[in-house]
Formats: sequence, structure tokens, C-alpha cells
Amino acid sequence: MGGNLSAVVGVVSLVTALAAALWAALRLRGRRGIATATQRATYEVLHTAGLAAEPLRTGLHPAGAAKAVRHLRALVGAAGLALTDADTLLALDGRGGHHGDQLLAAARRVAETGRSTVLGESELHCDRVDCLVRGAVVAPLSADGRVVGALVAVADGPPEPGLVQATLETAHWAGNQLSLAELDSSRERLARAEIRALRAQISPHFIYNALTAIGSFVRTDPERARELILEFAEFTRYSFRAHGEFTTLAEELRSIDRYLTIERARFGDRLQVRLQIAPEVLPVTLPFLCLQPLVENAVRHGLSRKPGTGMVSIEARDAGAECHITVEDDGVGMDPATLTAGIAELTRAGSDPTDDPGQHVGLSNVDERLRSVFGDGFGLVVETGPGSGTKVSLRIPKFHPGVRAGA
Repeated sequence: MGGNLSAVVGVVSLVTALAAALWAALRLRGRRGIATATQRATYEVLHTAGLAAEPLRTGLHPAGAAKAVRHLRALVGAAGLALTDADTLLALDGRGGHHGDQLLAAARRVAETGRSTVLGESELHCDRVDCLVRGAVVAPLSADGRVVGALVAVADGPPEPGLVQATLETAHWAGNQLSLAELDSSRERLARAEIRALRAQISPHFIYNALTAIGSFVRTDPERARELILEFAEFTRYSFRAHGEFTTLAEELRSIDRYLTIERARFGDRLQVRLQIAPEVLPVTLPFLCLQPLVENAVRHGLSRKPGTGMVSIEARDAGAECHITVEDDGVGMDPATLTAGIAELTRAGSDPTDDPGQHVGLSNVDERLRSVFGDGFGLVVETGPGSGTKVSLRIPKFHPGVRAGA
């Protein structure tokens, strides 16, 4: 009876296994018409690579390594696989856990030299009789031209040439993903730095002058002082908002109007403003805080040094698929060669020119942000001359992929 029962159980198990295999085969064949062995292999490799790429794109750290290592092991076809940084074993999948110290020591040597190595049984000795590990391949992980860690493939026997090649190619691919992660991080840091630079340009000069102007009205005209405080509060709320890389032209102009209201309280009749805005371009999306620095430059560097009355003109007109904007003043202007040299020095040194701190950083930041978002054909055009004022022109595409207000 016991023998019959065992036979029945065996038959049931075989049928179950066959049914599972058939179901898996049918599902694989149903994936977008995959039919041939080559197509199936291509699909599996690309699918697995995609699963590994996502956590690697967040950088080389324990959480990302733990998510990626299983998929990297499948790509390499190793008995075990580990990811390390320059000092630490971040994650390991499969065999080799009790060889962690030996694998990490080899990974550190590879990270220092930048050269891959193959470990034999003598270098991975242990006292466990059940240990199947007989070798390993250690390949450097390089991102942006520097070694940041290692990929270690563990083998049950002496590493074969196929495993060595697969490990090296997978490490090269993983390094490219880490380079992309560094690039993404650098772009985010650059964007935040540019916003901070623009905000820093606003805060030390304008805030001090605005509070001084408001203070002058507290006793003589309290109602005017109250209105200016409200305008100042709304202006700073917009300028220091914590989200959104883009805004609309209407919102940017509204903030500029508050800025000019406060500046007119300081300059009185010396500051004249002319606006010429086409209504159809008000919804156009543009980088946050890309016009206000231009207006501030016109007031601070163009008109504040000019005796008598000065005019700031802001024009935005419809130009088919684009919006054309100009910010112009009839102030003191400057030598174009000095402006060009100042911006070039700013680009090389990453700091403000000593002759006029802040004047070029606003133009340079706005120019770089426009080019990075819309392309090199959309930078600033500056026309100036001593005693001839300054005119800054820019073009904004009405529709651009990935650009929307509040993004």
C-alpha cells in the first residue's frame, strides 16, 4: 500500500511540474508575440537589465545595491554575486556569504588599482566541508572616470572565460548606470545652486533697501507703509517659494510689479516704468525667476547711478511659436567688452567679478538656465554701451516638452 501511495504521489508531482512548465511557456510565448529562442533570450536579458538599472540609478548605497544584486546575478549567471563600494560589502545574493571578508579584501584591492582580478580556491579557502565556492571574479565599478566600488561574481569551480567576460561587461554596464545617477544628482545640485544664487542676489540688496523705504513711511504715511509691507510680503513669498522650477509669464510679471512698486517708493519720480505686454503670451511657461533678475539689474546697475529720471521698459510680444521678451533701461550702460569679460571670468571661476559683484551673476544664471531648458538657441542677447543704457532680449518657446508651470 505504501508503495502504491508513493507512486501516486510521484505521478501527481510530475503532472504538476509539467503543468507549471507548460503554463510558464505559454505565458512567455504570449509576451508581445515572442516566439523564437533568440527573441525570448533578448527579452529576458533586457527585462532583467531594466530591473537592475532602476535601483542603480539612485546611486551606490546599501538599499539600492540590495535591490539590484539579484538581477545582476541573473545577468552574470554566477552562483553568487556581491556589490561593494570602496570600503564596504553592500549586498550579496547567492553563495559566498561566509567568504565576505575575503571578497571585500579583494574588492578593496581592485578599487585601489582599478584592475579586475580572478580569485582561485587558494585565495578563498575555508574550513566548511559543505562549501562549494571555488573561485571569484572581481571587476571594478567606475563612474565618471573614477572607481567607486566592485562587482564580485562567485563561482562553484575555477572561473571560466565566459564568467569572466560576463562579469566585466556587467560591471561596465553597471558603472554606466552609476554615472547616470551622478549626472542626475549633479543636475539637481546645479539647479538648486542656480536658484540659490538668484535668491541670494535678490536678498542682500533689495530686502535691505525695501525695509529702509518702508521704514521711511511708518510715521509720515502709515497707510502707505502698510501697503508696501503687504507688497513686500507677497514678493518674498513668491521669490522664496520651495517648489516649482517653472512659472507663467503672468505670475512672473505680477511679482515684478510688486518689486517695482517698492522700488518706486524708494526712488520716487526718478524711476519710470513702461509695460507693453501682449495678453496672448501671459500663459506662456518660463523658468522661475528668470525675468526678475533682469529687471533688478536694470534698476540697480542702470538707473541707480544715473542722475535724474530713468526708464525701465518691459515688453512681451507674440511671435508665432515663440514669445519675445525685452527688458530695457536708459541708464548708464557699460562697455560690452567689460560685460563679456566679466561673464567669462564668472564662468571660469564660478564667482562674481570683483569690480561689480552681482551684476553678471544674474545675467549668467538666467542665460544658462534658458539654454539648459530650451536649447543653446534660446540664451540672452545683451545690447549695451557706455551712456547708452542696456537692452536684454530673450525668446521663450510657447510649447516645449517637459515644461509646464508648477513643474
